[in-house]
Amino acid sequence: MNIWAVGVVGASGYTGAELLRLLAGHPRLEVVRATADSNAGVAAAEVYPSLAAAYPGLEFAPLDPAALAGLDVVFCALPHGASQDLVPGLVDLVGHVVDLGADFRLPADTYAEWYGEPHGAPDLLDRFGYGMVELFRPVVVQRAHVAAPGCYPTAASLALAPLVADGLVEPTGIVVNAVSGISGAGRKLAAANLYAEREQNVVGYGLCGHRHTGEIEHVLSAVGGRPVQVLFTPHLVPMTRGILATCTARPAVDGLTTADLLERYRAFYADDPFVVVCDDPPATKATLGANTAQVTVRSDPRTGTVLAMGAIDNLVKGAAGQAVQALNLVLGLPETTGLPIVGVMP
Repeated sequence: MNIWAVGVVGASGYTGAELLRLLAGHPRLEVVRATADSNAGVAAAEVYPSLAAAYPGLEFAPLDPAALAGLDVVFCALPHGASQDLVPGLVDLVGHVVDLGADFRLPADTYAEWYGEPHGAPDLLDRFGYGMVELFRPVVVQRAHVAAPGCYPTAASLALAPLVADGLVEPTGIVVNAVSGISGAGRKLAAANLYAEREQNVVGYGLCGHRHTGEIEHVLSAVGGRPVQVLFTPHLVPMTRGILATCTARPAVDGLTTADLLERYRAFYADDPFVVVCDDPPATKATLGANTAQVTVRSDPRTGTVLAMGAIDNLVKGAAGQAVQALNLVLGLPETTGLPIVGVMP
């Protein structure tokens, strides 16, 4: 049985720590190096005591690309833009790169539009498969490297994809309002993330131009086969984990009923073990710690609107778990290997 040697770059952030947690339970992946410049020389268990049992001897190392050469897999959990500097010198030295940032998710022109700067490694974009497995499985299995999707785009796209794919809603006028736990802002020290600032506080941000708008539109346009336009508004809420996306669209087909839509959703996701189509509204707590997305849909004839909702754990299905799911396919493993499918309750 093959065991693949794994490195995690940026391992001391929340996403990096979540990767370490999930990889500890993966039967075919072994973490042999974890880098974190901000915590170099510090034991992983000192930064995250939750990792002590799985990684008693693991120490965060400084980032040295030469020390990653020859590994089977390298996960990059770095801030936006950093992978474009690292990956060109790494991509041919390791078996597979899985990037959890935005650097290899979008075409170069779309990236430049939404991130306000030219892409630093456009020649590498075609070597990465966009790792939203449920919607891009054929592409993922044909690529050696993975660009893991963003958390908000995952929740919104999985909620809306069946509607867009089947042409059931108009491609313009789609509205996505989403709330996220504070872990989505990362582990950096910032006044806005202090308990006294965040507790009992809900705030919208990135109004009319959040970067993830471009990714949501890119995904849904690919799924629907025509340009899709979305108004996306994210909000931070006082919880640690979770994203709930509430999406509305205008129907393009007369006579849609909720029962019809739910049936279509169940058929669309019939072969996707990590997507649950719910009769009841989805809840973030139900996805806590799992690589599972919960979605539902409603027809509202009174207002002439279709309502779709999606809930995920932003650190698992929205980041580390989805990255492992896509890598499993690249390695020829069942996509469920080593991944939790049941949320933590209460």
